[in-house]
Amino acid sequence: MTLLHPAALIERKRDGGTLDAAELQSFLEAFLRGDVADYQMSAMLMAVFFRGLNPSELQAMTRCIIDSGERLDFSEGSAPAVDKHSTGGVGDKVSLVLAPLLAEFGLRVPMMSGRGLGHTGGTLDKLESIPGFRTDFGLDEFRATVDELGCAMIGQTHQITPLDGRLYGLRDVTGTVESVPLISASIVSKKVAEGISGLVLDVKVGRGAFMPDASSARVLAETMVELAESLGLRASALLTAMDEPLGCMVGNALEVREAVECLRGAGPPDLRDVTLDLCVEAVMVGGTRGDPNAVRSELAALLDGGSALDRFARLIERQGGDPGVTDNLDLLPSAPVTRDFVAPAAGYVTLLDARQIGMGAVQLGAGRMTVDDKIDPAVGFDVRCRVGEAVERGQPLVIVHAKDDDSAAMAVDRVAAAVTLGEAPVEAMPMILGRVRTRSRP
Repeated sequence: MTLLHPAALIERKRDGGTLDAAELQSFLEAFLRGDVADYQMSAMLMAVFFRGLNPSELQAMTRCIIDSGERLDFSEGSAPAVDKHSTGGVGDKVSLVLAPLLAEFGLRVPMMSGRGLGHTGGTLDKLESIPGFRTDFGLDEFRATVDELGCAMIGQTHQITPLDGRLYGLRDVTGTVESVPLISASIVSKKVAEGISGLVLDVKVGRGAFMPDASSARVLAETMVELAESLGLRASALLTAMDEPLGCMVGNALEVREAVECLRGAGPPDLRDVTLDLCVEAVMVGGTRGDPNAVRSELAALLDGGSALDRFARLIERQGGDPGVTDNLDLLPSAPVTRDFVAPAAGYVTLLDARQIGMGAVQLGAGRMTVDDKIDPAVGFDVRCRVGEAVERGQPLVIVHAKDDDSAAMAVDRVAAAVTLGEAPVEAMPMILGRVRTRSRP
């Protein structure tokens, strides 16, 4: 078909009309060719931000993003290929535990991850804090690593969904990132293009999440699950709490330390529980039938037995890193300055604001506000308290890891704004706030 003038399509969407699949495809392909200008695509994205996309439009856009690049295929072989995607949180090092654990269970995990931006951390930044670890594999090496070890963890490549990269670059500078259909198309397109058969989504809810309340998070989860299913990808989602950081460590090398502790069968209970719950969902969407409780017990036994840690060490070595970090955590980068934030009075922790902690980590250098910011892998926080806990005056609540005294002092001030104490105990939010599953699963 002949593409209508771009302005006519933009105006129709702006006014609440719909675009058919052929029109969307032609518009997006013209954008990739350069026949639709960035300012015109920005206008279309803003129209979508306010007017949304119906299921047919959303599927058409997602298919076009998928078709803009290569598409992997992990359908051959007896082991299902699955992946997990998190919408982003503070202290979220789940992927570092989940990938080797699922591979040890017998699944394949071809995981393509992103970098941190804003107050949320990124899996690639955590992995690259391991000396020598490479995340810039080509697709052939990616496939070979999955075949050899059952998992691989790399960054997004321009060979996969290049249209998504172009669109995200515009969304990031035009205030259109937080759009349910645009988020859904971006995430699901990449996961379908990975060639997996099952996807579990970790949709964060709370102060440290992009979705601050459970109702908006559920809308996003339902949209992504339904979109994935419409494109032939089995999926489910967990809504997980992100009012306070996940686990204790926030910062790249610090989070690797905590992930290794979890793979040793220890680590914070909330990190272990959320990881196991997500792994069970991944096993189920991968096609395994059986009792989820029995699957969880088997996964927990793999954690406690150390075999998943051994697989993580082999993955580190395969991707150019020093596997010795799994035995000696002191091989990871460490900050030269530490400073305690102590409880100013006795009481109960009533608030531990994950967003404030995340922004404090960025201020220290553990995160980035723009894609060009450099990361300091050693800095961050060790959070020694949880909401609902009783604390004594002078008790260390957060340990700041900083590059110098000035940044440590600023971080302590930020932590002081994140932690609230009260005279009466409060009940902590449960970690799992809800589930969204495909129509083929109860």
